[in-house]
Amino acid sequence: MAAPSPQDVTQLLKAWNNGEQAALAQLIPLVYNELHRLAHRYMGRERNEHTLQSTALVHEAYERLINLKSVSWQNRAHFFAVSAQLMRRILVDYARSRSYSKRGGESRHVPLNEAVAVFQDRRTDIVALDDALRALVDIDPRKARVVEMRFFGGLSIKETAEALNVSQETVLRDWRLAKVWLLRQLSQGEANED
Repeated sequence: MAAPSPQDVTQLLKAWNNGEQAALAQLIPLVYNELHRLAHRYMGRERNEHTLQSTALVHEAYERLINLKSVSWQNRAHFFAVSAQLMRRILVDYARSRSYSKRGGESRHVPLNEAVAVFQDRRTDIVALDDALRALVDIDPRKARVVEMRFFGGLSIKETAEALNVSQETVLRDWRLAKVWLLRQLSQGEANED
């Protein structure tokens, strides 16, 4: 089966947005594998003993997606950006409910020696990262959205630029600056715990 085109997904999203429930039934098989890939990527960053599975994360995100009423879907990139945000919230809520916080619980802290380390496949404390992203939103909301889309959503530079309606160069610049800022925040958090 060939991968669906971004235009196919966009058309179905807009039809669903207009109340066509049949469009949702056609959309889900087209985006499920991508959602599962994103969930698997998130779960790869979690602790080995994490009890939430990729499929459960996809299903929880799906439940929340179909219950969103006020979203006016723009395109495929917008859909996956919102999906990324939902998955991030689910994981953070799950971590907080399980008492895995940056100040205790059983969270695993990773020393960060350089900015790139934050965004590699390492098990960064999701709650600490979420706290840092919330602080970044107060300073520069667009940079926080870039991180959310790229790190959590797995969107490309091009898809992120489309979703935010900015140039690819702006996304690259925001991505680099946000990584450095987050490194500093996460490193300060680890230093404060010692």
